[in-house]
Amino acid sequence: MSTTDSLRDTIQDAPLGQILRFVTNNRLFKYPEEHPEFELPAAWNHILNSADARTVCRTGTDTPSTIVNPTSDQNTIEGLDLESKGLDTGGPTDTSPDVTDNGVILVDWYSDTDPANPQNWSNLRRALVGLIICFYTFVVYLSSAIYSPSVGGVMEKFGVSNLEATLGLAMYVLGYGIGPLLFSPLGEIPRIGRNPVYIVTFGIFVVISIPTALVDSFAGLIVLRFLQGFFGSPCLASGGASLGDMYGMIHMPLAMIAWVGAMSCGPSLGPLISAYAVTAKGWRWSLYESIWVSAPVLIALFIFMPETSAPNILLRRAERLRQVTSSQRLQSRSEIDQAHLTLSGIVVEALIKPLEITIKDPAVLFVQIYSAILYAIYYSYFEVFPLVFPVYYGMTLGEVGLVFICIAIGCILAIILYGLYLYYVLIPRMKKSGIAQQEDVLTPGLAACFGPTIGLFIFAWTARASIHWIVPVIGVTIYAGSIFTVLQVVFLYVPMTYPQYSASLFAANDFFRSALASGSILFAHPLYKNLGFAKGTSLLGGLSVIGIFGMWILFFCGAKLRALSKFAT
Repeated sequence: MSTTDSLRDTIQDAPLGQILRFVTNNRLFKYPEEHPEFELPAAWNHILNSADARTVCRTGTDTPSTIVNPTSDQNTIEGLDLESKGLDTGGPTDTSPDVTDNGVILVDWYSDTDPANPQNWSNLRRALVGLIICFYTFVVYLSSAIYSPSVGGVMEKFGVSNLEATLGLAMYVLGYGIGPLLFSPLGEIPRIGRNPVYIVTFGIFVVISIPTALVDSFAGLIVLRFLQGFFGSPCLASGGASLGDMYGMIHMPLAMIAWVGAMSCGPSLGPLISAYAVTAKGWRWSLYESIWVSAPVLIALFIFMPETSAPNILLRRAERLRQVTSSQRLQSRSEIDQAHLTLSGIVVEALIKPLEITIKDPAVLFVQIYSAILYAIYYSYFEVFPLVFPVYYGMTLGEVGLVFICIAIGCILAIILYGLYLYYVLIPRMKKSGIAQQEDVLTPGLAACFGPTIGLFIFAWTARASIHWIVPVIGVTIYAGSIFTVLQVVFLYVPMTYPQYSASLFAANDFFRSALASGSILFAHPLYKNLGFAKGTSLLGGLSVIGIFGMWILFFCGAKLRALSKFAT
């Protein structure tokens, strides 16, 4: 497929393309089914013409449903062999649609190379969409910590304490933890899909960012910061699901590198971007910069972000086929399932089920607790750096912002090492023989789980005037690189082990991480004030030891734990 065709297909399904289709009555950006020369594949025509022609009710099935999408074969362990064996196939293989007992023809992909299937999109198209998702994620995380250099200015402007001023960061983080509990289930409803949730909520995010930068009330500032985080949150839980729509299990680890990298580097670069501007122009400039970095993302989403949810794509294909063939027997599986959706079912799957799995499944409980601890410690840096580097090393606010670069450097080094492991070890093994068990993806985490503890103790006991500033910075770099690797492997492990509940579990994980991180922002200052910097950081380092035992137990005993779980595969 040419570059022009890839861009055309991308814009066709993006909000801009859909608006142009609506305005022109579908004369622009036509789908294949809307062209006069379109013909159904032979197998489809045969079934349509020979099957029982009785009228079938649009919701004529007794199949119960949940809001959880049927998992693609390519995103499960069972489908891994199919993907690896399919890498060298010669040509496309037409598929024959399934027919239900009551005569409904289930609309599916026309062939295993159907260009409408996100798994079959061109590399350019998938790379462009993946880049937008990662940039979207990066900007939302960036906009959280971009506020931290403004804390002093907020204290002076509104006459509040340090603890109250840090609410501007804490409430934003809490907001983007709560948001996915609502927005992720909406994106999983086939009729809605992921795209409307992304574009509407991020549009609100950009609009809210304007009064946030201009507000003259402290209460108004805190409320608006919470709403910023809330409406910026969908990609933080569903971004991985969007990547999973496009990439099979073999190449998903490579795609996740970019997404987790954006998640890890975003907060660290916020103070770097805003510190000098705040020093020169005042505290509001960090919030102005949030508008400047988010507006281009909104434009990119509007022009180039197509729908990636297969159930939504097939539902809309079924609607077009019914119009072309005048047969109401053509329906998508998601369309049939959707008829059984209830408010109580949505609440159970979105809120109750992840909590139930977390409580009853030790593996999920460990992942939620450990990732929350690591994330909370990460956000405590935004409180501790201003207490250390200006005091011991005489750094200015702008120079403290530069120190945060070490977190990005740690992530980049981890990306290189983990990427080499994937390219030369894991992916060749997956192509050749698949994965013996899900715990294989945790292998890099066995070494990386020591990093947070080591990095924290280096930082705690070397940050003093008698030791060069580069030494504690090295400790932070070790911490940053290791948590990237740990989060990377557990974010791969969860969807492989709990494919049916992965979207809800990611949303729950985002909530647990953000809730504890929000609390850490508030308790960090009193913690270091009462215990001292070295002892306070050592306490957090000791807490991170939980992850060392948990990671090794999960690796060696994970199969036994899964055997006891009614949720795992």
